[in-house]
Amino acid sequence: MSFRLLLAALSTSVLLTSCVAVGGSGIGTAKVDPVRMNETVRVLSGDDFEGRGPTTPGEEKAVSWIAAQFAALGLEPAGDNGGWYQTVPINRFVQDGPAVITARAGSQTMTFQRGTDVIVGSHRPVSRITLTDTPIVFVGYGVTAPERGWDDFKGVDVRGKILLMLVNDPDFEVAADSPTAGKFDGKGMTYYGRWVYKFEEAARRGAAAVLVIHQTAGAGYPWTTLQNSSTAAGLDIVRANVEAERVQAQGWIQQPIAARLMRAAGLDFDTLKALAEKADFRPVDLTGVTMSLNFGQTYQRLTTRNVVARLTGTTHPKETVMFGAHWDAFGHATANAAGDDIYNGAVDNASGVAGLLELARLFAEAPRTGRSQLFVSWAAEEAGLLGAYYYAAHPLLPLETTVANVNMDSLLPGPAEPEIVVIGYGKTDLQDRLERDAKGVGRTLIADPAPQVGAFYRSDHFPLAKMGVPALFAAAGFTGASERSRDFVRDRYHQPTDAWDASWSMEGAAEDVQLLYGVSRWLAEGRNWPTWTPGNEFEAVREASDAQRN
Repeated sequence: MSFRLLLAALSTSVLLTSCVAVGGSGIGTAKVDPVRMNETVRVLSGDDFEGRGPTTPGEEKAVSWIAAQFAALGLEPAGDNGGWYQTVPINRFVQDGPAVITARAGSQTMTFQRGTDVIVGSHRPVSRITLTDTPIVFVGYGVTAPERGWDDFKGVDVRGKILLMLVNDPDFEVAADSPTAGKFDGKGMTYYGRWVYKFEEAARRGAAAVLVIHQTAGAGYPWTTLQNSSTAAGLDIVRANVEAERVQAQGWIQQPIAARLMRAAGLDFDTLKALAEKADFRPVDLTGVTMSLNFGQTYQRLTTRNVVARLTGTTHPKETVMFGAHWDAFGHATANAAGDDIYNGAVDNASGVAGLLELARLFAEAPRTGRSQLFVSWAAEEAGLLGAYYYAAHPLLPLETTVANVNMDSLLPGPAEPEIVVIGYGKTDLQDRLERDAKGVGRTLIADPAPQVGAFYRSDHFPLAKMGVPALFAAAGFTGASERSRDFVRDRYHQPTDAWDASWSMEGAAEDVQLLYGVSRWLAEGRNWPTWTPGNEFEAVREASDAQRN
């Protein structure tokens, strides 16, 4: 243990010893402690952690603190070279000066404001992006999905152009009797609806830039959510062929601004959107309209860190039940009206780390199981699940024998709700065991009441799911299932107001984590291998490694 880590451990000794220990070591008396959870949230979301921005002093403080908790609980370091951390190489991008964003239509010049009208940046390691009088093309939802019979591009060459794309999926708002209804799960957003996919697809097509057209219903959050965090540093994992994977400029555009550009080309937004909801849609050039972008940035090659700990199983140590929660928030970003520029990330996601530490404690204090457990506090989730994507590409333990991944992200303070929201309801058989246990305490499972938000594709279990690892993600914070959840999304999500206060308690979150412990203990003690539901998008990749689990 380094001197810095030792200091962190000593400084948190009150947290580690302030709660009453569970009676005995058996799991029957092992209980998640809401007081400990609340104290973890209080500490991690304090102003002295400066919003836990990756690559900032707040990261150093956060990862050292979490590693100290793992060490004090008696877990084994499971990172690189026998340490607590898995190093994730990244590039960090910071805005450098103002952005000039204009469009021309004949003799008319339109000037737009960064943040207010358009949010744009770059994940290429260059100091200036300059696009001059670049043609614009509307590509509908920007989706290529042959397995769903959908191709928005129809072979049209969009290289070197600025692409306008609609947010969400092509069937998000279509009528129930439309021939395309259900092709993309209706109201439930698929990965094709996520901005991450849209940026990737634009790069694959050789576009110069991509702007996703923001509409609150389709995005699942207002423009202010994007605007408030837009001045935070941008992060991306280091890429061997960045020009093939990242366009020169990427971001969002307000719907009224996109509609204005279309009108300048003699087109109508509503008409184009209706066309984009049909499978025969073809890209539409905004003839006579061009856009120019000119902005500077600084970039640095840096590293961030996943914090990784393990408990080794007794009889099947190569089989692993994984638990994860991201430690990062946005650090310092746009100040609110009160002048507060620290994005403390109390619910999102100090609460998840609190759940992770409680699960680690319960497993550490109980008899060892046949299978191993791996506890990971992920880096740079808010920047695009970067720590989890890096782990998926560079796993510390084999993904083929990773039994399941239990993810915790945004657990709300307050009492327990009668219903438990399962993000990705119906995707795996893991929920069957969770449902049984929930009924035993008088609670029921429900599907995500806001499927259009695409929450399943927005948290750290997803990069592992893409590699086949079954996921269990029961969450409350951004689901809109209760008034508390709606209040969080409206008034606190990705804002400085996501901060702990002395009125908080974590009884409901503790009950949820207790149920997750029951399911994961069952997995760790038994020989069950959870599966994806037949026909699920991740089923085939998991089945490809079946032989390694038999």
